[in-house]
Amino acid sequence: MPGRPAASEGNEMAMSTTTGSLGLLDYSMGNLHSVQKSFERLGAPCQRLAHGNDLNRWMADGGEALVLPGVGAFDAAMGQLAERRLIQPIRAWVEAGRPLLGICLGLQLLFDCSEEGQLPGLGLVPGTVEALRPRPGYPIPHMGWAPLIEAGASQLFPANTPTGRWVYFVHSYVAVPRDPAVITARVIYADQAITAVVQHGAAVATQFHPEKSGPCGQRMLARWLQQLAA
Repeated sequence: MPGRPAASEGNEMAMSTTTGSLGLLDYSMGNLHSVQKSFERLGAPCQRLAHGNDLNRWMADGGEALVLPGVGAFDAAMGQLAERRLIQPIRAWVEAGRPLLGICLGLQLLFDCSEEGQLPGLGLVPGTVEALRPRPGYPIPHMGWAPLIEAGASQLFPANTPTGRWVYFVHSYVAVPRDPAVITARVIYADQAITAVVQHGAAVATQFHPEKSGPCGQRMLARWLQQLAA
């Protein structure tokens, strides 16, 4: 895999103008430290929410947007969300049109189900999650840097901007939305264009890790924060 390329959209990082609080969903399966540090660098501290009671209190106190990270297996993640009574509050939040950012497994959990497991997903984005099919020369998991292919307007990057957004992937499964129009960026792997970013209502999610994607990923997080303040 190629190394991380130079940033292509300018060197200045826009700082967040949001004044509300971010809720970081902590169910013991996310890259929490890196995600939290990325937002802190943008002037947006996160409050960790490890139980439905935490989430409900945070919402009552005026929480502004949720972040759903994730690393690991689909069923284990849904089991943790259920045990911590987070499923219904997350669904209620998104169904009310409130913003949520999903990252990696956090994107996959938004869908109805996954070939990786038996448990239903959050069901917030119609569609399924399928295994990447092995092909000679393309190891599974898909791991490393790759450029995004813009497929539609996104909260994470301006439309019709120059190509060259290289981001960092680590995944063995890929989302297949029922409505392809929710895909706002794809990536080529094993000669196939697969889902990299989805946007459905107020929920936006990335299959890659923006918190591990250097200045390019930071610009995406900054833009998402700016949308909250708009």
